[in-house]
Amino acid sequence: MDSALSIHRLHFAFTVTYHYIFPQLTMGLAPLIVIFKSIAIRTGDERYNRAARFWAKIFAINFLFGVITGVPMEFQFGTNWARFSQYAGGVIATALAMEGVFAFFLESSFLGLFLFGEKRFGARVHWLAAFMVFVGSWLSGYFIIVTDAWMQHPVGYQIAADGMAHLNSFWSLLFNEWAIWQYIHNMGGALITGSFVVAALGAFYLLSRRQEEYGRMFLSLGVIVAFLASVFQLWPSGDRHGQLVAKYQPITLAAMEGLFHSEEGAPIVLVGQPDTDRQQLDNPIYVPKALSFLTHRRWEAEVKGLNEFPRDRWPDNLPLLYYCYHIMVGLGTIFIAITTSAAFLLWRNRLFSARWMLWILMLSFPFPFIANTAGWITAEVGRQPWIVYGLLRTEQGFSSHVSAGNALFSLIGFMGMYTVLSVLFLLLMWREIMHGPEFLSARQLRPGVGIMPDRTSRREGV
Repeated sequence: MDSALSIHRLHFAFTVTYHYIFPQLTMGLAPLIVIFKSIAIRTGDERYNRAARFWAKIFAINFLFGVITGVPMEFQFGTNWARFSQYAGGVIATALAMEGVFAFFLESSFLGLFLFGEKRFGARVHWLAAFMVFVGSWLSGYFIIVTDAWMQHPVGYQIAADGMAHLNSFWSLLFNEWAIWQYIHNMGGALITGSFVVAALGAFYLLSRRQEEYGRMFLSLGVIVAFLASVFQLWPSGDRHGQLVAKYQPITLAAMEGLFHSEEGAPIVLVGQPDTDRQQLDNPIYVPKALSFLTHRRWEAEVKGLNEFPRDRWPDNLPLLYYCYHIMVGLGTIFIAITTSAAFLLWRNRLFSARWMLWILMLSFPFPFIANTAGWITAEVGRQPWIVYGLLRTEQGFSSHVSAGNALFSLIGFMGMYTVLSVLFLLLMWREIMHGPEFLSARQLRPGVGIMPDRTSRREGV
C-alpha cells in the first residue's frame, strides 16, 4: 500500500475516532435529559429539574469538544481526500450541508436556550428546549449516517460524462435502506453509552456516599434505559443491519466471521484467530449453523466464503476487521448480562445496597465507548478496499499531491493538540462530577443566583 495513502487513512481514522467520543455521549444523553425534565414537570419535584440541568452541563461540555474536533474533519475532505470529494461531492455534500444548516444550528440554538433561558421562559418552554436539543442531536446523526450509508450502499446517483457521481434522487439518498438501519443501530449504541454513563455516575455517588439521592435517581433511570437499549441493539437493530451486510456486502460478512470457505449450515464463531496465509481459523469455538440461520433464516443455507471472491476485493486488514467485530458483539452481550442483572436487582429493591453490582456498573462505563468505536471500525474497514462501495477504490480517493511527510506532520500536530484537549476535558468533567446536582441547589439558596428558584425559595423570598 502507498505510504502516503496509509498515513492519510491513519490521520482520518485518528481524528474521527477521537471526535466520536463526544457525539455518542451527547446523542445518548439527550433523550435522558428530556426524561428527567418531563418527570420534573409532571411531579413538580425540583430534584429532577436539577438532574436535567446537571446533565445538560455535561452535554454542553461534550458538545463543545465535539464541535472543536468535528470541524477539522470537514477540512480533511479537501486536504487529505480531495479526489474522493471531487468524485462524490455532488452527492454527499447535500446531506452534510443539511446537517450543518438544519440539525447543528437547531441543536446549538436550543442548547443555549436550555442552559440559560429557564428563568425567563418558564418550565414548559424549558422542556421544549430540551426536546429540540434531542431532536437536533439525533437529526444531526441521521444526516451524517446518510452520508456514510451512501458510501456503504450507493443509491440515487448517476455517473456523469466527466466520470463524477451526481445526485439524481434526493429521496433515495435520504431514505436509503442501509441508512435507516445503520442509523437505528448507531443511535442504539449511543443510547447505551449515555445510559451507562448516567448509571455509572449514580453508582459512583452511592459508593462514595455523596449526593446519594441523586445517585439513586441516576442509577434507576440509567439501568432501565441501558437494559432496553442493549436488548434492542441485539434485536432488531443488529439483526436487521447484519442481514443488509449479508445481502449487499457478502465479502465483508465472510471477513467479519472469519469464513474463508463457503459453507452450508455455516456456524457463528465465538472465539478464534484468523490465519490469512493458511485461510483458516485457529482454535475456533463456534455455534453450528447459526450464521446461516441469522443471515438467511434457514439452518442449511449456504453462506459464501472469501474463497468465492477475488483476493483484491478482500478487506485489506482482515484481522483488524475480525477482531473489532467480535469485540463489538462480545461487549454487546456483556452489556445485556450486566443490565439484566442490575435491572433484576432494581426490581427487587436490592440494587442500591449491592456494592458488587455498583462497582461493576461504575467500572463498565468506558466499554460502550469501546464497543461503539469497534463497531465503526468494523463498518469502515469492512467496506475496504472501496471508499465508495463498488464504485471508487480507496487508493483512488486520497490527495495524491499531499506527501506522506506532510500528512504525518499534520497527524503528529493533531495528536499533540488533542492531548491538551483531553486534559482540559477531563478537568472540566471532574469538576462538574464533584459539584454534582446539589451544587445547583446550593446556588439557588444564594440571593440573586440561580436559573429557576424552586417553590420553597420563592416562598422565602429568595
